[in-house]
Amino acid sequence: MKRLSKVEPEVKVAVKKIDGGLEVKGHLEELCIAEGAELTVVATEPVHMHVGPISLKVAGREAVVARGWADKVYVDKEGETIPLLRLEAGDKGTVKTIEGGEVFEANFAELGIEKGGEVEFLRHLPDDTVVFKIDDRELSMGEGQASKVLVEREGKNIQINYLEEGEKAKISKVIGGTSLREKFEQMGVAEGKEITLVRKEMPAPVPKRGTYVLAKIDEQLVTIGHGLAEKVWVE
Repeated sequence: MKRLSKVEPEVKVAVKKIDGGLEVKGHLEELCIAEGAELTVVATEPVHMHVGPISLKVAGREAVVARGWADKVYVDKEGETIPLLRLEAGDKGTVKTIEGGEVFEANFAELGIEKGGEVEFLRHLPDDTVVFKIDDRELSMGEGQASKVLVEREGKNIQINYLEEGEKAKISKVIGGTSLREKFEQMGVAEGKEITLVRKEMPAPVPKRGTYVLAKIDEQLVTIGHGLAEKVWVE
């Protein structure tokens, strides 16, 4: 057996074992990767140095997309279907597929990202920590996690990332599955609550390079980060 991260392109393999706990296995199952699954490695490619979320322009407005979610979007750029994360600043593409089923399609639709729609890749965002206040207590979350919370401003829903420092707003929606909403509720982040953006804390720059595995399962393309690919044993 060998690790998925070591498999050469154009080689078809079967998953034999997955290291890690339930969270790792659950995340891989969302990508249809489980013991017994067969897949073909299409390529092993470098990721961008940045590890935070990305900013896109969609239908005339800006949207923040967590990196894990961006992995599920494939776009057509000049006749070639590629992962969204392969776009560079200023590149445009037409959304071809959104992996993860109807739930993820609905989540992306909240941000204006839908099949057939055009997106423009604006920039990688720093992996900031965003500090908010709810019910007189502070809580911190990453910019990608924060992008999944919508608040109402002037009759329109915006992501809480776009609040100004000190600005208050009412939470209108948490976009994500049941487990994500439950996690947010435990933090006090729930629909109808008032939330204030207190500040953003920029981390010290830590250049990172790595790779991801692009694989095909049946006719579906999936991207698997290097860390997860290291946990999958195939032969």
